[in-house]
Amino acid sequence: MHSPLHLRWAEEAQLKLVQLQLIEEQITLKQVSGIYAAVLTPRLADDSVDTAALDKLISFLMSKGISSFAMNGATGEFCLTTPQHLEAILSTVRKASQGKARILCGVGAPGSARAIELAAVAQKEAVQSLLLPMPGFFPYQQEDLDLYSRKVAASTELPILLYNLPQFTSGLHKETVRTLITEVPNIIGIKDSSGSLDILRDLTAHKIDACRIVGNDSALAPALIEGVCDGVISGVASALPEAILALYGQRQQTGSAEFQRASHLLDEFIAQLTPFPTPWGIKWIAEARGIIQATFSQPVTAHRIAQSQQMATWFRTWFPSAFPG
Repeated sequence: MHSPLHLRWAEEAQLKLVQLQLIEEQITLKQVSGIYAAVLTPRLADDSVDTAALDKLISFLMSKGISSFAMNGATGEFCLTTPQHLEAILSTVRKASQGKARILCGVGAPGSARAIELAAVAQKEAVQSLLLPMPGFFPYQQEDLDLYSRKVAASTELPILLYNLPQFTSGLHKETVRTLITEVPNIIGIKDSSGSLDILRDLTAHKIDACRIVGNDSALAPALIEGVCDGVISGVASALPEAILALYGQRQQTGSAEFQRASHLLDEFIAQLTPFPTPWGIKWIAEARGIIQATFSQPVTAHRIAQSQQMATWFRTWFPSAFPG
């Protein structure tokens, strides 16, 4: 038997969405703020972009009230993206959103030459800002990351958010972040996906004029409670925007029962995603909702498929309002 907690969530989320839209229409001094969905990149068997599926995903998110998108981040599997892929991704989002989307674009690469090439594609497609992950695979020192960021920033006119992703790249230290934001004019803030709030707290404590963006959904509620973020780039929002809308819509009332309930529900959902690589669980939820088909860049074992089916069964029970009729 479904609890009132779950059955009332969708209706309340719609009300919060209206309130959120009114708030986001107000003028803000932050270039990047509010809710951005970290969008999946649907791919075909040869790893090329499935533009038809991406069109469907963007249309779904727009229908839920999400019109700000972070493309080609970790959720979008930036490690697979070529400049040609990126052009297809950005062009599809523009068309699907009828030019109404705000787009952040990841330019993750193993070295500065490819990052600069991706940034040039993004600038050509007139994105709002870039997301700059640090180079991956090898461990780098902070002075290496500082110089890397400065070189990429000097190559483009676009604003840049540093992208702290220590699970997959060398992690940024708070001192490095503070220095880059204060010294490099077009580095305007950070998307911190570490799960820690240390960097966001540091920028806040030093009163640095920066866009402080949470990139790890598990850290969103604590960041809102402490008042150390200006927005979120959410992988969960790519398949379950209702969860993020419900929580972020209560950010002015973090002591309320509604905020605590939304936070609890988000934690429950994230716990189901945890056994999977970052994009996999979200892809399977999107498939369970009938938005897009889950596809992968490598073979998937029978055990993993069974796990995904168990999660989909749980999801349909946990959130029946996502499946009307």
